Amino acid sequence: MDGQLVWKDEYNIGVDIIDQEHKRLFKIINKLFRFSDEKSKSQWACQEGIKFFKDHAVKHFAEEEDYMASINYERLKVHRHIHREFRERTLPALEEELEKTKYCTDSVEHFLGVCAGWLVGHTLMEDRAITGKGRSRWIGLLQEKEQEAMKKIILQLMYDLFHLESYVISDAYGGEKFGKGVYHRLVYGTEKEEEKYEIFLVFEEKLLINTVGKSMGIKTNKLNTLLMNASRYMARQFAEHVKNHLPDMEGYELKEENLLTYEQFQDVFENERLQLSLLFDTGEGYFSYCTSAGHPSKKENVAPLRMDNAMAEVEKYIMQRESHWKWKVLVVDDSVTVRQGIKNLLAEDYDVALAQSGTAALRCMILDKPDLVLLDYEMPVCDGQQVLKMMRSEETFADIPIIFLTGRADPETVKKLVALKPDGYLVKYLKPEQIKQKIDEYFERQNIN
Repeated sequence: MDGQLVWKDEYNIGVDIIDQEHKRLFKIINKLFRFSDEKSKSQWACQEGIKFFKDHAVKHFAEEEDYMASINYERLKVHRHIHREFRERTLPALEEELEKTKYCTDSVEHFLGVCAGWLVGHTLMEDRAITGKGRSRWIGLLQEKEQEAMKKIILQLMYDLFHLESYVISDAYGGEKFGKGVYHRLVYGTEKEEEKYEIFLVFEEKLLINTVGKSMGIKTNKLNTLLMNASRYMARQFAEHVKNHLPDMEGYELKEENLLTYEQFQDVFENERLQLSLLFDTGEGYFSYCTSAGHPSKKENVAPLRMDNAMAEVEKYIMQRESHWKWKVLVVDDSVTVRQGIKNLLAEDYDVALAQSGTAALRCMILDKPDLVLLDYEMPVCDGQQVLKMMRSEETFADIPIIFLTGRADPETVKKLVALKPDGYLVKYLKPEQIKQKIDEYFERQNIN
């Protein structure tokens, strides 16, 4: 197994007894990494390693909690709860899985990915806060101020975790696709309240590879189960840390975790009201943080991730992402009926993204360059002709093929369309099968060429 946790100076929190124990925990996990490649030693290494890891974890948690109590740390109760959840729920569930699978390679990878992700995330986000790097809660602030506070919290966390100087691209992220993304959904609730909070963390794949992967010494150019599990637990630590700055979420606990496809994630923006929707550029890839409160709509065909199925579901998720490549089509139209109709028509064979305006289309193209744009010619404000001119004037977009969508087929309109030299045009009132056939024929010509 290709992995190794590398100790970095930023993991030190400045309290010797805590820093030394963190280093010991890193060494234990690294021993497991080394032994896991030797089949004859894997079961023994994990059995002894888990016992050793648990003993040190219990000792470390107690010492850390004693220190926090001695300095009257205001978040001791929350921190103790995080320790207890990992000690009494996460580790026992991992042990049970290893026993049931007889320490197979996949379950060993799952164990190591979870422990490594939890340890790094907890050290950087929770333990560093003990010595003054945390953020105090903000209560009773205006909505705009709350959003600004959230941006600062998330930007600081990105720096604490990965030393990335990130910046906000948009505070009204509309669910546009960026590169090859991982869509992580966490649902929080209480026993008494029916209302739920959803947190969505979207990571561009290369961001995870260049940060989580490198911190673990994983040499890969694509996601694997080890990296995916480590990323999941770091994402959970990230969301938990941000949640603790939200007074409305006090008392809420994680109830459900999902990995979503882009299509499932897109449905959120069509059917739910988002409270916060931020898009960041980290320099290593894009990242989005979104929240929604209320009654989450049921996500069809999305299995909740639990300890008893996480290994299989993560593997399934990775396989689905790599199962088959599709041409990318961006549909730009101000009519939701037209957008959704074309998406439903093409989704089985193409990777379809949607934009409701020229401005949204340009942002989509920046984040994830399409192979073809179906562009409404008669859009209000910024029409298809203006969008085409903007695209042709930018070197990045100049070579993207464009087929105009139009509701008119009179000679004068067709003459204007052809004069702009698009790659074609489609009349909207054609039968669906005719539209699909023309798109298929266009890409067949690209394959020949």
